[in-house]
Amino acid sequence: MLFLPRPIRSHFPFKFLRVSRTVSTLKPTMAPPTPLPFSPDFKNADEYVESLLEFSAASTIFQTLCGGVHILDFFTREPSLYHTVIPAEWRSWLMARDSMDLLDFLMRDDLEKVREDNPPESLIKYIREIRKHSLRRTVAVRQDGEAITKLPRHVAVGMIPKKMHEVSNFADYVVRVADSVSTGTGKEITHYVDFGSGQNYLGRTLASPPYNKHIVAVESKELNITGAKSMDVLAGVAEREKVMRNKKVYRMKQDSLVPSEQLNSKALRRAAKLLKAKATGTPLENEVDLRPSRDLATIYTPADGKGYIQYVEHVVQDGDLSDVVEQIEQMKIAAPAGKLQVVNAESENPALPEVLEEISKSKKTRLMAISIHSCGNLSHHGIRSLLLNPSVHAIAIVGCCYNLMTERLGPPTYKLPLLRPNLRAINASGQESTMCDPHGFPMSEKVSTYNGDGVRLNITARMMAVQAPLNWTEKESDSFFTRHFYRALLQRVFLDFGVVKKLTPNQEPGERSNNLESTEPVIIGSLRKGCYGSFKSYLRGALEKLANDPVRGGKVGEQMKGITDEQIEEYSERFGKLKKELSVTWSLMAFSAGVVESLIVTDRWLWLREQEGVGDAWVEAVFDYGLSPRNLVVVGIKK
Repeated sequence: MLFLPRPIRSHFPFKFLRVSRTVSTLKPTMAPPTPLPFSPDFKNADEYVESLLEFSAASTIFQTLCGGVHILDFFTREPSLYHTVIPAEWRSWLMARDSMDLLDFLMRDDLEKVREDNPPESLIKYIREIRKHSLRRTVAVRQDGEAITKLPRHVAVGMIPKKMHEVSNFADYVVRVADSVSTGTGKEITHYVDFGSGQNYLGRTLASPPYNKHIVAVESKELNITGAKSMDVLAGVAEREKVMRNKKVYRMKQDSLVPSEQLNSKALRRAAKLLKAKATGTPLENEVDLRPSRDLATIYTPADGKGYIQYVEHVVQDGDLSDVVEQIEQMKIAAPAGKLQVVNAESENPALPEVLEEISKSKKTRLMAISIHSCGNLSHHGIRSLLLNPSVHAIAIVGCCYNLMTERLGPPTYKLPLLRPNLRAINASGQESTMCDPHGFPMSEKVSTYNGDGVRLNITARMMAVQAPLNWTEKESDSFFTRHFYRALLQRVFLDFGVVKKLTPNQEPGERSNNLESTEPVIIGSLRKGCYGSFKSYLRGALEKLANDPVRGGKVGEQMKGITDEQIEEYSERFGKLKKELSVTWSLMAFSAGVVESLIVTDRWLWLREQEGVGDAWVEAVFDYGLSPRNLVVVGIKK
């Protein structure tokens, strides 16, 4: 992860950038040479896992940067949070570095090369540890030399370049995994179950040539399913129900629905004919179907050698797919012209023929669960489906949105208690049994029982794990550093004007205060682009937005009504010189969070390895990190 070239600016690669993980002759299950893409510093996966857990549990600076620092608290104490969390011997050296040069030093520069600016040895040691424990993110070169199938324009409808890259690469990947499973077992994967299919870009690609696979798209939102079906028609995977209409009668019906004053003379005559026919009881040639095209049935035609899609509206709450499998087995619809699967047809639609068993009629259902960027616990559900369902024989899951994961080892933690106390204390008695989520992180017994108490990640650490500092450009960095600076400074203004108050840290009874108070959080969210031109614009925009907050709006308006532009400018000038401290801290946080993501992904692989029913499991990169930084797929194959 930490060794890709930096965008735009040139760089000098450090030595072990050249040590790439090449893939030799693949095993029957297509597994890479090592089950985890770890650094060559380690001999095997077990050695890497032990070192990763030891570092995560023992490094105070890592734990502070990944979970103990929150942007809201940066300027609410003096001196700033920078002087509390960054080691003293690092501070002046870090402050003297240009922001992009610092990122180079953290992620790209050769640490063995002697530097004239003499960085602190303890900082170099920390950088080595983060690099060493972060999983590698380079996609392995295919041994067969075949190129990824390019998506046809009609299949790529609605996709941005990033999505096209993800879908084309992942479709090719999962089919190769499924083919290797079929080769190894002699039994073909019959259906691909896409967890959280959304607009079904992946499923549509797999159902189209050259793959022609049978897809079960599992999605919780009806709106997404409806939109996906419309794109299926555009892609040629399905067709709309055809409705035969008498054009004259149809126009007459349409005219009768419009107020007469809005009709022209010709339309008025047509409407008059319809009214006359109704008054005299004269029968029309036939009844007219006035449904708009979006309400017409979407029809899929299963045929030998052709893929098809079946949508299942289902809220995934665990890995149990019994409901989904049942719907696959019960999919039985036909039509006079051939065997048709009709979706999105309401009961009042014209009658379609009765029913035939098309799916699974001649072979046992064998599923592969797949997902591109399944959020939070959805990745856990997809991985667990391998063991919870007899019909699931393989999984390939790419996760994202780690901040949406829940926690298995205790109540939800929002900040480390030392630096930002939680209203629900982490170790509060009487809450553990009701607040723990068995579906949350960590999945594996190895991580959940490490050192007796297990390894936990609070929401701040998990949110930092979705950063992609290797992809930051100078312009982008300056933009979000400015946004973070404005938000942190706004919290200081709120504190000074009484909108928020300081919270005391969680402490054992009788202990003295450590003076590391935090403040009440206020959710601002995104503001319009013009608000980020200056701190004055930002503060005024935030107050305008908070005025509509039913809970805080009144108090905020009352407390802040007297602030003047001169006072705002004074805050901006007074704290402006501290913006660099914030940007340095944020860079260190994002860099360190590569280990957090590695810990999350490794935990998922460990869970698979712990299961008796799993024959093989591995993790590898499937997307170009520069295009899609959440690029690690977790693969599991059933025995």
